[in-house]
This record gives sequence, structure tokens and C-alpha cells, in this order.
Amino acid sequence: MRLATWNVNSIRTRVDRVVAFLERSGTDVLAMQETKCREDQFPHLAFQAAGYDVVHHGFNQWNGVAVASRVGISDVETAFTGMPTWADPPGAEARALGVTCDGVRVWSLYVPNGRVLHDPHYEYKLQWLSALRGAAAGWLEGDPDAQIALVGDWNIAPRDEDVWDVSLFEGATHVSPAEREAFRAFADVGFTEVTRPHVDQYTYWDYQRLRFPRNEGMRIDFVQASPALAARVVGAEIDRNERKGKGASDHVPVIVDLESS
Repeated sequence: MRLATWNVNSIRTRVDRVVAFLERSGTDVLAMQETKCREDQFPHLAFQAAGYDVVHHGFNQWNGVAVASRVGISDVETAFTGMPTWADPPGAEARALGVTCDGVRVWSLYVPNGRVLHDPHYEYKLQWLSALRGAAAGWLEGDPDAQIALVGDWNIAPRDEDVWDVSLFEGATHVSPAEREAFRAFADVGFTEVTRPHVDQYTYWDYQRLRFPRNEGMRIDFVQASPALAARVVGAEIDRNERKGKGASDHVPVIVDLESS
């Protein structure tokens, strides 16, 4: 199985690029974030024409998550146990979507940004990650052999080398000790970030200040895998070329290859 995650930054704007990526890359399952549309606005037909089933969770022009699969989709959930909400009314943020694809439980995740360190949204981000870790721990306690992929835009650069110049991020979100500890804590409950051993590259470049041509990027998109799933990983790549050309997202696909179970 080839599993990928991609913050598409508006699926209606980039559906042609996304479908072309699926066909070119041979991706079996694609988790998407920041779809930025309601369910009735999502371009289902384009994915169906390419041979993919797709499930989407979105309310408006903010956030939104989806999964496209050509190996089946079942057991859809739009929240994990204990997931906090920010919006009013509760549940009006679409940040998590869990589905099962050919025996792999895939969670497409759009972790809250955090804004600035003293903003309430920063505490919300930490609470959200803590709840996700607790839910993930419970899944493994219930089934140690479960194949689970927590994938998406984590809005965290776990290491100094994951940003082009860490000195510029002093006192900022994405690199704070609390955020990095929240990311690392998934290892404590049995998960492994499986892309780093195979590829060293940024996954995001801001549109401003020529960040991409200067390669002033960040690595904030990751795949955290349960032990049984991590054992199946045979390779990973980051498709930097998807940041090139007209109409590109500011993120690129992160891809993991799994051997047959």
C-alpha cells in the first residue's frame, strides 16, 4: 500500500493537481487537510472518476479533512474520544477524520496552529494533542496489533533542523518546548514517526518572501505509526515538486510505502 498525506490548502482550487498526483504517484490512500469547503462543495466526482472512494468532513471555508482511497473505506469517525473543540457551537471545526482502508486505520489530522504562545488557541492546541495521544494510547491498549496511522499537518517542527533558521522562531509557536514534547509523547504510547529515517526534507514553504525558491521551509507534516504498521514501512518520500508551478499548495505530499500485510 502507498499511503500519503497532503495539506491541499483548498481542494476546490487544487482538485486537478491532487487527482493528477494520485494517478502519477500510484497512491492508494491519500489523507487531505485544509479542504476549506462544505460537504456539498467537495469535488467527489473528480475522485470517483479516477477510481477513488472519498470521505470528507468539513463545515465551511476553514479547516476540513478528507480521505481518498482505492482500497476501500469503512468505519468513518469525525472525532476521537475527548477531542476538544474551539468553535461555537461545539463540533464546528473539522480537524480529524478516521477511516479504515484495507485493514489500516488512517486518521487525517489537521492539528490547531496555536497562533502565538500566549493565545488561548495555543493552550487549545496542547489540549487537542493531549487528547489525541490519550485516544491513541487507548486504541493500542485495546489492540496492540492494530495498524494505525496518525497522519497530517501537525503544525509542529519537532527538531531544530525542521526549520530553515531556528533563531528566527525564538518565542514562536511550532518550535516551543511544550509543542515538541507533545509530539514526542506519542512515542511514549508506542507510536513512531516513520518518514524521518527515509527522507530529510521540508514539507511546507510560506507563499511570502520567496520562501520556496530560497528553500526557507519547515517540516511539519508527519506520519506517526503504531508498532504493527511501522513494521510494514519500507520507504518514504516527500514530493517537493508539488510545491512548484502555478496553483501549488504551500504544503507538499508526504508518502509512505507499506509492504503487504
